[in-house]
Amino acid sequence: MAASFNCALRIFAVSALAFAFCIQGTFGSIACEDLSKESCAYAISSSGKRCVLEQRVRRSGEEAFTCGTSEIEADKLKDWIESDECIRACGLERSVLGISSDSLLEPHFARKLCSAQCYNNCPNIIDLYFNLAAGEGLFLPKFCASRGRRTRRGMSELIRSSGSVAAGPVSAGKFMVADGPEAVEFMDEEAEAPAADNMWMEEEAEAPAF
Repeated sequence: MAASFNCALRIFAVSALAFAFCIQGTFGSIACEDLSKESCAYAISSSGKRCVLEQRVRRSGEEAFTCGTSEIEADKLKDWIESDECIRACGLERSVLGISSDSLLEPHFARKLCSAQCYNNCPNIIDLYFNLAAGEGLFLPKFCASRGRRTRRGMSELIRSSGSVAAGPVSAGKFMVADGPEAVEFMDEEAEAPAADNMWMEEEAEAPAF
């Protein structure tokens, strides 16, 4: 009798543990389509795909916002909703539509993105813009190192000189990424800016590890 009771107790304990893990996984998973306008941008689903905020106009003329799943994959990150602290530190907005590299041309945004507060503490944002910069032929750490010595016109000419201009949302697919030295090396205001020829992403480089 005691043996039967102990066996039943073990089965109950195992079942309860399995149920707990099941519930935890359910509540912990993120589906982009379930996110609100306030939490969609810069979020990452449980499948590792980046969420994107989209705007549609209904037949009545009313604007509606929906959150969708892009084909862009995040590097080693899942189930992620970006914090308000990183949104502010990196100079971003929750209401941004799509995913685009155009903001890299804005000096104010580049300064915020390359700041120690953002670069060293917001891996999701840095991973995203590392890939966006790579899609334009730029190596983000060196781009950040040279940010204080280039005007907006200079940065525009630098990107356009590669022959590929960012014209709207990034095309779907996983980007090839490059890896650089530790971020802290590029936060030094006294660092020498690299020559323009050295700013292009090296083909053999690897993605940054966070």
